[in-house]
This record gives sequence, C-alpha cells and structure tokens, in this order.
Amino acid sequence: MTMKVIFAGPTLHGVDVSADTGFRLLPPARQGDVYRAVQDGANVIGLIDGVYEYVPAIWHKEILFGLSKGVRVFGGASMGALRAAECAAFGMIGLGRIYEDYASGALEDDADVAQAHGPAELGFLPLSEPLVNVRATLGHCLEKQLISAAEHQELLETAASIFFKERTYRRVLSASAAIPSERARELGTILKENAVDQKLADALVLIAAVIDAPDERVKPPADWTFEKTTLWADIFPD
Repeated sequence: MTMKVIFAGPTLHGVDVSADTGFRLLPPARQGDVYRAVQDGANVIGLIDGVYEYVPAIWHKEILFGLSKGVRVFGGASMGALRAAECAAFGMIGLGRIYEDYASGALEDDADVAQAHGPAELGFLPLSEPLVNVRATLGHCLEKQLISAAEHQELLETAASIFFKERTYRRVLSASAAIPSERARELGTILKENAVDQKLADALVLIAAVIDAPDERVKPPADWTFEKTTLWADIFPD
C-alpha cells in the first residue's frame, strides 16, 4: 500500500491518473482529511483541491500536525496553493505559478481559485472558470496579440466582477458592455482556442513532485513545536 496521497477533484477532471503512479488519489480535502491521512501513515501528501462551502475547509493546524510528524506536504494549483502560501514558513512546500503569486502577494483573494463543480459521481465536472485560469488565458492572448490591451483590461475586470459559480467565458463576454457583439463572438473563438488551464499545469507539477519524493518521513522541524490546543483536542481527540 502506497504511503503517498494526493487530494484533488475538478482541477484534474478529464486527466488520466493511472494506478501505477505511486500515490493514492483522494477526493478534495475537507477538515480532518489531512489529519486522518497522517494518522493512517502517509509519508507524502499533495494538496490540490479542497471543499469549503458546505463543510469545514481543511484546517491549517492539521497541515502543521503533519509537518510536525515529518510528513512532506506539498500544495499547489487551488486550495493547495493557498494553504502552501500560508504554511510555507512551517515547511509546507508550494509549487506552481498560482502558489508563487499567492506567496508574493500578487494574488490575495481566496476566490481567485474558487470553482463550481459537479459531484464525485460526475468526476467533479467543472461548471465555472476560476479567475486564475481566465487571467492566464487573457495574458496569453494579449502576448500573442490576439486581443488588444483595452480588451484584456475590460475582460479581466468583468471576469473579476462575476461570482465564481457563474463565471464562464461566455458569461464574461456577454457581460462586457464595452465589446461589440460581433467582436465578442470572435473573442469567444479566440479564448476557446487559446485557453490556458493554469490550475492543471500547476497540479501536474505537484503530482511530479509527489511521485519523485521519497516514500518516507523526514526529521520533524526543530524551530517550532506543534501545540495541541483545546480546540484541536475537541476536533481531533486522540
């Protein structure tokens, strides 16, 4: 039984993750999942996606718990990028452009990686476009001179103003009042043909790191100590 796990959902939708990759693929993490993985013996944990709207989100404290036990914890692409930026000082390893943007302060809003998706039975089918992907796509199109600087700014501002569950490229274009309808149709084709899935790109970097990581725990950090607070004991009684 492998002692490596990766938590992922919509970010990996449609991607074939074969069974011989050396890790166990689990659904998006919620509060308690990382704690249980550590207790079950995981030596390497990769966090990509997490759930948060209707259940408690993965707690920073359980990531620290894993790190205090010598578990290698990687994060990137989505919720993993957020938690990695927040827990990097304690030893969590962040990977990918989205992580780097959160770590540098270029990204600050949790909603930038938020994405509506279907249930596990549908493979966590993505139902909306995360802002990080829209931003990457528009930047790519601007660089290739497929859109103007004014169109880039208009579409980016419009996308940022749309609630994450309702954000699609079609919705962004229809809501951009400054863009004529004929041009909007042209842009629809341009964006579709040049779409950048930044979350997936970052997730693949994380997967490679998990595969390459030794399947063993490391020496726990010496510069901080994990404290079992009263709240911790209430949620995770030993």
